[in-house]
Amino acid sequence: MSQPQTREIDDLLAAMTAALHGYLDREPLMIGIRTGGVWIAERLHRDLGVPDPLGTLDITFYRDDFTRISMNPQVKASHLPVDIDDRHIILVDDVLHTGRTTRAAMNVLFDYGRPKSIKLAVVVERDGRELPIQPDVVGQHLQLGNHQQVKLIGPEQLRLNILERTA
Repeated sequence: MSQPQTREIDDLLAAMTAALHGYLDREPLMIGIRTGGVWIAERLHRDLGVPDPLGTLDITFYRDDFTRISMNPQVKASHLPVDIDDRHIILVDDVLHTGRTTRAAMNVLFDYGRPKSIKLAVVVERDGRELPIQPDVVGQHLQLGNHQQVKLIGPEQLRLNILERTA
């Protein structure tokens, strides 16, 4: 099986910025999912000139595999700088795979309020969805084998790595 190719991250972010421009007339609040989604959201937020401060979500306690991931998870605070009631949200993550991270993020958001809409923007969409969640803006689609995963490395120099799973 040949190794899937990823495009340069700057090209992916430029394409995402162009696609997200159409959402700016709704005065959206941009929120990144920790950790990779925050790195991507920081760049998109800056490049789009979104006026409201960037929000961040930590979904650790909302994961459906929380009890299996670790005895000592690295939890960071979520930060939503403004009220999300009746706001248009651009939710940003690095990789959409099963859909479970996005589901957890939406659960966190609804604990804070009731957004008017949520648009999902991801750098990489890959196959293997387990939940009916689809992105609105995608940098790149990748087809990977079951033994492969894609990981965003950063935050200073963002890059995508395709890794072979060992277990």
